[in-house]
Amino acid sequence: MAGKDSGNLKTVRLWRDAALRARKLRSNLRQLTLSAAGGYPGAGAEQLDSPDAPQLVLPANIGDIEVLNLGNNGLEEVPDGLGSALGSLRVLVLRRNRFARLPPAVAELGHHLTELDVSHNRLTALGAEVVSALRELRKLNLSHNQLPALPAQLGALAHLEELDVSFNRLAHLPDSLSCLFRLRTLDVDHNQLTAFPRQLLQLAALEELDVSSNRLRGLPEDISALRALKILWLSGAELGTLPSGFCELASLESLMLDNNGLQALPAQFSCLQRLKMLNLSSNLFEEFPAALLPLAGLEELYLSRNQLTSVPSLISGLSRLLTLWLDNNRIRYLPDSIVELTGLEELVLQGNQIAVLPDNFGQLSRVGLWKIKDNPLIQPPYEVCMKGIPYIAAYQKELAHSQPAVQPRLKLLLMGHKAAGKTLLRHCLTEGRVEGNQGGGDKEKSYPPSAPSGSKGIEVTSWTADASRGLRFIVYDLAGDESYEVIQPFFLSPGALYVLVVNLATYEPHRFPTAVGSFLHRVGARVPHAVVCIVGTHADLCGERELEEKCLDIHRQIAVQEKHDAEGLSRLAQVVDEALARDFELRSASPHAAYYGVSDKNLRRRKAHFQYLLNHRLQILSPVLPVSCRDPRQLQRLRDKLLSVAEHREIFPNLHRVLPRSWQVLEELHFQPPQAQRLWLSWWDSARLGLQAGLTEDRLQSALSYLHESGKLLYFEDSPALKEHVFHNLTRLIDILNVFFQRDPSLLLHKLLLGTSGEGEGEDESSPLMAMPTPGQELLRATQLHHYVEGFLLHGLLPAHVIRLLLKPHVQAQQDLQLLLELLEKMGLCYCLNKPKGKPLNGSTAWYKFPCYVQNEVPHAEAWINGTNLAGQSFVAEQLQIEYSFPFTFPPGLFARYSVQINSHVVHRSDGKLQIFAYRGKVPVVVSYRPAKGVLQPDTLSIASHASLPNIWTAWQAITPLVEELNVLLQEWPGLHYTVHILCSKCLKRGSPNPHAFPGRTLVKSTETNDFYGYGISVEKREHPNSPGPSFIPGTPSTLPHVFCALERIDVQDPCCGGRAPGLQQKWGGEGRGEAGGEHGANVLQPEPQNCDPPRRALLEEKEKKKKKSNGFSGILFSVHIKAIVPVQVAVF
Repeated sequence: MAGKDSGNLKTVRLWRDAALRARKLRSNLRQLTLSAAGGYPGAGAEQLDSPDAPQLVLPANIGDIEVLNLGNNGLEEVPDGLGSALGSLRVLVLRRNRFARLPPAVAELGHHLTELDVSHNRLTALGAEVVSALRELRKLNLSHNQLPALPAQLGALAHLEELDVSFNRLAHLPDSLSCLFRLRTLDVDHNQLTAFPRQLLQLAALEELDVSSNRLRGLPEDISALRALKILWLSGAELGTLPSGFCELASLESLMLDNNGLQALPAQFSCLQRLKMLNLSSNLFEEFPAALLPLAGLEELYLSRNQLTSVPSLISGLSRLLTLWLDNNRIRYLPDSIVELTGLEELVLQGNQIAVLPDNFGQLSRVGLWKIKDNPLIQPPYEVCMKGIPYIAAYQKELAHSQPAVQPRLKLLLMGHKAAGKTLLRHCLTEGRVEGNQGGGDKEKSYPPSAPSGSKGIEVTSWTADASRGLRFIVYDLAGDESYEVIQPFFLSPGALYVLVVNLATYEPHRFPTAVGSFLHRVGARVPHAVVCIVGTHADLCGERELEEKCLDIHRQIAVQEKHDAEGLSRLAQVVDEALARDFELRSASPHAAYYGVSDKNLRRRKAHFQYLLNHRLQILSPVLPVSCRDPRQLQRLRDKLLSVAEHREIFPNLHRVLPRSWQVLEELHFQPPQAQRLWLSWWDSARLGLQAGLTEDRLQSALSYLHESGKLLYFEDSPALKEHVFHNLTRLIDILNVFFQRDPSLLLHKLLLGTSGEGEGEDESSPLMAMPTPGQELLRATQLHHYVEGFLLHGLLPAHVIRLLLKPHVQAQQDLQLLLELLEKMGLCYCLNKPKGKPLNGSTAWYKFPCYVQNEVPHAEAWINGTNLAGQSFVAEQLQIEYSFPFTFPPGLFARYSVQINSHVVHRSDGKLQIFAYRGKVPVVVSYRPAKGVLQPDTLSIASHASLPNIWTAWQAITPLVEELNVLLQEWPGLHYTVHILCSKCLKRGSPNPHAFPGRTLVKSTETNDFYGYGISVEKREHPNSPGPSFIPGTPSTLPHVFCALERIDVQDPCCGGRAPGLQQKWGGEGRGEAGGEHGANVLQPEPQNCDPPRRALLEEKEKKKKKSNGFSGILFSVHIKAIVPVQVAVF
């Protein structure tokens, strides 16, 4: 959405219009594009890198050519006879080659050449003679080279209108530059300037100037001389303050001042009345700049990452405002007048302290880009706000129609290992009972026989903690058995109080990582900034000194773990800061430098994520509370502690949220007889209950959506199979889940036998179990059921009719079973093995697989990845492997759920406990999970594929949907730190235990069509000193010639061998987030791109398109960094 909405930026349109004008003018010129051997899709990469590669030869009879494109050819010299053969040439493109100096032949074209593009080469000098000869030049692009200085002869190019020298090593500009009186556009960003070049003050015609990412440390007072300036970029220039003369730039329309340490604006800043776009993000403003309020023509305002505490009510005077970014400040409230900005299309408020949104907020109906997370929202509730402006409008409308109601109800989760005492503690807290002398600290022994044992799994109880205040808890007793780990994350949600229960009688210091540490990591990854209370049970079984020592040890080890984690994240953030302190060119000079070749934008995004993790550490209550269920005083102390924490408004603001009375009534009606006994309701059943609550059909949707988001019921409005049903009976659903995750074979067999008793009426006669009614066949029936139980516990397999028997009496009708299985598949717990995609089963038995039950560690068909030559002819293939690394914790159940989510994308799959082998069409893919073997080693999850050299593109097409599915699952873990890399396949081929890992960024999906237009590979310069020998990256297959026109070839240093490797980068016109320049350890699931200023990102891409002036395509830029794909032997089956 961000890419799409960025297309509405007025400043972007300026660049686009300029590019379109240039293309229109050029369309009448005679053009020619030449490619050397290997410079086209499908050509062998070796040819381009070979020292014996044939030189580019000019065709005959090209004297009338006016535009010649020789880009992306790896040229070090221009073809012979270039100057003499092209007497009419006006435009010459030499970008992305290997020139160290301007070719002398270019001088021969000087009397008629008007445009020259030599960007993305290796220029260290230009050559005074060549520059002097280009006397008719109007546009010159020298960006992305290694120029330390510019020749004085550049000032003699009297016709020059556009000059781009960005991304070089310029410490100063020549004085002669002041003679370029016709210069309209100048890009000097990302160089090594230490002061604003005074030569520029003489350029009265200058309209666009970019001096970003230079350490200017100030602007001259007489900058007002640039009166024609319309676009000025000063991002990251370390300005500190602005001179008063700056405010005399009356023609300014677009101004970038982000990341400059500004604390205030000059009072005369309001004189910039033509200003339409202003970026003041990443500065030090504590108050909203009053000088902005008179700028009535302002359309885009960015004040992200400052220290603002409020927004003035006079902001309504900015009536033309389309975009307003105020994220990551300290704003506590919004003025009521903000709803008068009815033209707003982008409103970003995340990362503030806003609790209540103004009334009539729904008037901002044109807002398309809306971000509000990380605010302590009460009214509307957080769940409503996250759904968007239409839902906020519906909430406020409903609140106006009905009486408001406050629901003081808090979710409380009891966590801990099996036999920690959770169940007994829950009963003592919720029922007000004190345990008698039943002996022993174990809950099975200490609780009366009538009480449920721990084997029941997850249980839910309602607890009225304080009737006088109406304070209630919904208590979730999460089973401690490992088999329940796959479903436990579903119950971890924001706004809950987590009680970690530790059995003090069995606790030992060396058990801390499993008894306490792992649970804290899990909660922190799923719910950043969660509130956790540590309770030690069975205190009566410990001596006084022993009890004190164990509580202190838990307290100490928690502090050590938190300190270790925070210091680790701080070190990672410091490395990012150090990398940002060096400019991009300096950072790219050495392959051994941290974040070598990674762009500033991706580094800032990475830093923002580290800062988010550091600022949202767990809130762990101290000290550890020892409790004995035999001691009423200790139980009362625990109750008092829980109540005092729950009533703290700053810790649990959602406890005091205000809801429309009709929404509360709707919830209560769903849990009243007779519908309370049903497993699910149809949407029309809920609609009838809504009418009783005073909700019309059009207002019901918002209410159901809120009840779903807040965990009161399940309503999947985005699922075609489930959107017509409401699962309101969560208690029965949890009971059903408990059935599936009990690994006791005798208990499962007992349930099946009970399910078959009395069968025969209304059952499917074709079922093998239903066809055995006689007593003489009972033994055979039990044997067959035992076989099903064994298959379930070993391989996770169950047929649908056996699942129905297992779930009796929860499931009565076939429709109940079908909906339930759809729900389990939606949750990622199982998938149907033999159901054709989009088709019914035609009467055959449906088999379901539960991946979490698979016991064999690897699938049976993994031979190819081990290099085994199976029967058949072998051929050379290229291996591609993306690895996700989890240094702190691996989300429980992630691999099993991921196994379900990818089922719709693969065929012929074979599952193991730690590995999945499957095919995407005819392309093999392998998904592998490798648990950490030690404390210092991370868990890893990798996705791999391979294909022959001409068809390597199919490997990318195979793994891309699988990567997307994994990214979606990881979005459920916003506090999780992980990295993404692409492994060196040469290292993998050698069997290296630690293959070199390259920073990777996966493909980006088009936000406009939700489809992949295609795929592109861009390669950065890398060196991997431990891998000698040639290694190549294959290009796009020749079977996709229609994509070639959008490809640009880049020659880079091979990472593993020091040789050359060609890469591909595919670009489409339009807006996107991708860029050449990877994300080291890229967490592409960073919740929000908090440090990527949208106007600069979009403008940079538009500038690139303007410079290239190539044919335009609608879509998005895709990029992915891949290194050193090398041959491996694979058999053809």
